[in-house]
Amino acid sequence: MFELDHSFETGKGIDYNWDAVLDLERLIPCVEGGRVVELTGPRSAKAEITVKMGAMALRFVGTVEVAEADAAAHRAVLRVKSREANGQGHANADVTISLADGGGKVHTAARISGKAASMGEGVMVAVLEALIADFTGKLATI
Repeated sequence: MFELDHSFETGKGIDYNWDAVLDLERLIPCVEGGRVVELTGPRSAKAEITVKMGAMALRFVGTVEVAEADAAAHRAVLRVKSREANGQGHANADVTISLADGGGKVHTAARISGKAASMGEGVMVAVLEALIADFTGKLATI
């Protein structure tokens, strides 16, 4: 399991940020290569992401759901469950977003298997770091 922490700034109020975090149609495309395939409920969606790892590009399909939403604490846990579209690997994660006025923090606990994991821990951490850094940067634009 990989655990990563990032902070971000949006310059927007906590209520605006809270609404944005719970809006999966706006949130999922903030992940580079991510897109919503179908909303399956008010807080769940089928999604896919294409991740570039060196010369290799892997496509994962799966679900994203708001597993926990504590409005008073402005803290949400997004549960991501996915599998390689053309393989046997998985990329699953619990992404905890804790908000404050003007930004917040993201804690990611990811479990990766298959081709992506075979690239080695250093490559996986570098790819995850880049994805999450890009994601937190895009949070400021939604």
